[in-house]
Amino acid sequence: MASTISPLLTLPLFNCTSFNRHFVMQCGHFRLRKLFMKNSRKCPTNSWIFSTPAWRRGLCIVASATTKQYGDVMEVSAKESEPPCYAWPDNNKRPRVCILGGGFGGLYTALRLESLTWPDDKKPQVVIIDQSERFIFKPLLYELLSGEVDEWEIAPRFSDLLANTAVQFFQDKVKSLHPRYHIEKNGHAVSGSAGVVHLESGLLLEYDWLVIALGAEAKLDVVPGSMEYAYPFSTLEDACSVNEKLTALERKYFGKESSIHITVVGCGYSGVELAATIAERLQARGCVQAINVGKTILPNAPPGNRESASKVLSSRNVQLLLGYFVRCIRRKGDIETSHELSNVEADHDDPERFVLELEPAERGLKSQTVEADLVLWTIGSKPLLPQLETVDQLLDLSLNSRGQAETDETLRVKGHPRIFALGDSSALRDRSGKLLPDTAQVAFQQADFAAWNLWAAINDRPLLPFRFQNLGEMMTLGRYDAAVTPSFIEGLTLDGPIGHTARKVAYLIRLPTDEHRFKVGISWLTKSAVESAAFVQNTLTKMLSGS
Repeated sequence: MASTISPLLTLPLFNCTSFNRHFVMQCGHFRLRKLFMKNSRKCPTNSWIFSTPAWRRGLCIVASATTKQYGDVMEVSAKESEPPCYAWPDNNKRPRVCILGGGFGGLYTALRLESLTWPDDKKPQVVIIDQSERFIFKPLLYELLSGEVDEWEIAPRFSDLLANTAVQFFQDKVKSLHPRYHIEKNGHAVSGSAGVVHLESGLLLEYDWLVIALGAEAKLDVVPGSMEYAYPFSTLEDACSVNEKLTALERKYFGKESSIHITVVGCGYSGVELAATIAERLQARGCVQAINVGKTILPNAPPGNRESASKVLSSRNVQLLLGYFVRCIRRKGDIETSHELSNVEADHDDPERFVLELEPAERGLKSQTVEADLVLWTIGSKPLLPQLETVDQLLDLSLNSRGQAETDETLRVKGHPRIFALGDSSALRDRSGKLLPDTAQVAFQQADFAAWNLWAAINDRPLLPFRFQNLGEMMTLGRYDAAVTPSFIEGLTLDGPIGHTARKVAYLIRLPTDEHRFKVGISWLTKSAVESAAFVQNTLTKMLSGS
């Protein structure tokens, strides 16, 4: 069925690509058949899409395979369309930078590129591609559960963040990459583009420089039942789902003597922050358990953070099950015999609950089974880079065992001088040979270096080696609690309300744009003023009633 042509399209005909061989490709609403080459200059590639050296350029109207609008891209009838190709505004006149992923690595690289000083003919055209329409400030996702922040504050739309920039944003998913190999050692392409990005919508983007910052997703397929019954907590959708589930449980158990049972699997930063935040929210209405295979929580955290977290968890009666791993997760209603439930610790019989079978990871412990109304899984993650399709192994990127691209010190992918990788997509080691952690702090710093090195490469300047500077570690422990351990003052840990304020200020400074930073700062100040006024009013009321 033909689609309506976008009324926003006011640009003339665009560049696109056609082929000299018969093939059929299904891309969304498009079925492409028997496309013939046009007479124009040759631009070879060894992508599977353009599998012969006779890839040529012609003129056609660029089309999108989905209902998305890409600025220079409009929708046309499938019968009238050729392969949908994005037409860069200045075509080949200025460098074309394609950034895959809009997290800390991708978005901050684009914003940094915008802030640098460029010669007029070398300022790059930049496109960001991300599945979500929003940038997620992940360290503040826990505040959604405590009600400290609103969604717009920590998940602004890319369209708003990039409104005052020349950066283009496509909400789409990357299907495959097709880098060209005819590139000199210094990174200059012999001819044409450095490669092509193929999106799930069917759109094709040529690029001169590529930044891979696809991030990672929760790894749920670990034990039987975890995929079906456990909730991850790494995206805005995850946080909203957990918040909705908690709200439903609070309504379900309102006025009842039974308590809400929450089980958090994993006692790293994410697990401890979730356990502390949820325990504070539920208070006496809930029972929170945290399971960890090790004998301690936060094994890689500074001692000050670990001690502060232990005190908070103990004060909120969070039950720590240390030295156990989860063997499987099952729904209680699916278990038929009462014998299997003989050692389940529960305060009532509810078939909607889940049963976790725990096995000891160390000697001296016995197997046990626990129940939960909600299971939160915080163990493990997997980079999204290996999920890209490859045909005949044309994507010859050097990946480690986790699926991260091996890079040199300048963040360029080994063997591909036109491709940079950072964040969860990058396997970069420090001077001691240890892999850098997959944290927002690392991605944020890498974005600054990636942007600078892109500037240097485009302007034929030497690239800088990336050196990670550990500024310290921060964690939230509830609405008024946090732990902050700066690296530049040995032995210092700010906790309680002071730590909470310091953490909020530090993250406010790290928000992506000045405009968004200002709006969020005003919002937080307003909320603080309202809370302070309410606190004073309640205090005065109690004093007057007591007298």
